[in-house]
Amino acid sequence: MKVAVIGASGQLGMDVSGEFDRAGAEIVRLDHGEIEISSLEDTREELGKIRPECVVNTAAMHHVENCERQPERAYAVNAIGAKNLATATNELNAILMHISTDYVFDGKKGEPYVETDPPLPLNVYGNTKMAGESFIRAAAKKYFILRTSALYGIHPCRAKGGRNFVELMLKLAAERDELRVVADERVSPTSTAELAKQIVQLSRTDAFGLYHATAEGSCSWYEFAEKIFETTGTKISLKVAAADEFPAKVPRPKYSVLENHNLKKLGLNFFQSWEDGLRSYLQTTQRIGQSKASATSCD
Repeated sequence: MKVAVIGASGQLGMDVSGEFDRAGAEIVRLDHGEIEISSLEDTREELGKIRPECVVNTAAMHHVENCERQPERAYAVNAIGAKNLATATNELNAILMHISTDYVFDGKKGEPYVETDPPLPLNVYGNTKMAGESFIRAAAKKYFILRTSALYGIHPCRAKGGRNFVELMLKLAAERDELRVVADERVSPTSTAELAKQIVQLSRTDAFGLYHATAEGSCSWYEFAEKIFETTGTKISLKVAAADEFPAKVPRPKYSVLENHNLKKLGLNFFQSWEDGLRSYLQTTQRIGQSKASATSCD
């Protein structure tokens, strides 16, 4: 299979490219310099040159505050970009795999969201991603939409300053005696490595449609930090932040836990618990750190 990965140098895109490569696919890596998905002409031209059998779109404008400041740009990338990809993949008879978000919900349900729950975003980012989903579902012939949550991975996320939540917590713990983390937001922390494996598995089917794709279980950000320090043996005084200590600049859902209902219904859910996913991630980063240390000592 020939697979075009859009956003290939990003946190998720790099893992997706690597997983398809290990699965024996022919990978074409595309970033903003190679394709501008907000332009239908450019999208058609670039994908027409490649003629992929599958297009995986991991690209998005997902810095929440920037989306509020630049709503037109956010809509152009997240909504019109998705529409353009649906048009281009239809013309090529290719599969479109599109990454969406838990932020399409308002978080007021209080229990895990399933795919049939009605979206109601709280911010520009969530609204533009919901619009992108709608364009794809209305126009694409062969598509997978995967909503995910609280991603972290071994590759840098530029929108978050290069550090994911795990690495940020470990960095701050090395610099401070005490950390305060919010406990009023509940998520399902999801490893990009696991999501990439799920994407590859789903691409081998023709079970097109909308899927929730997150690690099993949920936790608050405080509980996530607590597990990070427990697993790594990090000594730090961890406290629950007051509700008004870190006021959000943009409204966010307080509860954005997704249930992988459609994956489970088809027997296609390959996610571990969020705790096991974290342990796997930390084992991988430890091996990478040891390899770098070994390489340095040999120089």
